[in-house]
Amino acid sequence: MSRILMIGHQCELSEEIGSALKAVNLTLECAAGHADALALLRMRTFSVVITSCENKVEADLALLAEMRSIRPELKCILLTLSSTPNEVIAALRAHVFACYTPPFSAREIARVASYAATDGEWKDDIQVLSAKPNWLSVRVNCRIVTAERLMTFERELTARLPERTRREMMLALREILMNAIEHGAAFNPDRTVEVKAIHAARSFVFHVRDPGTGFRFDHLKHAAIANPPDNPAAHVLEREKEGMRPGGFGLLVASGTVDELIFNEIGNEVLLIKYLPAGDRETA
Repeated sequence: MSRILMIGHQCELSEEIGSALKAVNLTLECAAGHADALALLRMRTFSVVITSCENKVEADLALLAEMRSIRPELKCILLTLSSTPNEVIAALRAHVFACYTPPFSAREIARVASYAATDGEWKDDIQVLSAKPNWLSVRVNCRIVTAERLMTFERELTARLPERTRREMMLALREILMNAIEHGAAFNPDRTVEVKAIHAARSFVFHVRDPGTGFRFDHLKHAAIANPPDNPAAHVLEREKEGMRPGGFGLLVASGTVDELIFNEIGNEVLLIKYLPAGDRETA
């Protein structure tokens, strides 16, 4: 049975995470602090460690380096009260499995921890290609769990945005990213998707490039965005006919939550653009 170690005093969050993990037959143990965590790692194997939300990112990354000197394959889910873009980049480069700031969702953390506990192919799934506070470019393997991991980091990178803008951007990115993995890469883990997050003075932009051959809008009968105005459910029958899973709303949802959705000529690259309210723009 995979064991998961959570650092920090017993609290409501750890109890909720423990209950959620127990439901999927995973065991959570708690360490009082850093020294206790290191001692426990020396005594027995843990597949995942969840850090205390009371520490700063820099301190947790230093601890992670120490823990990996004992257990090199240890996966880390980082909980912290706040993060900066530079800290998110540092966490990505340190191969942190996922990153969260408040408000914490015990159910989501437990779900990602369960992925981590059973995932042996995780370490090189997210490759940092270029990283500055206002520009992050990564290459990710086409697995659902990798997309889930990437979303935790992208959510932290958008922390400076107004909450509604942030929520809409995350919804649009998730839909486009899942669409790229499913249709562009056919869930092939050996293929990759490239994602850029760019925070400009007056806008926030995601750029997603998948490895597929692209598409034409007149060939998207299985997608809700192509439905004729008088038949908003036409794609449902098309998906059933083609033996596809229920869905097809990704492009429609994305187009409704960003200000501009722009595809390249062949349809395998897309820009998601959200313009920022004047009061939330960065000055040059």
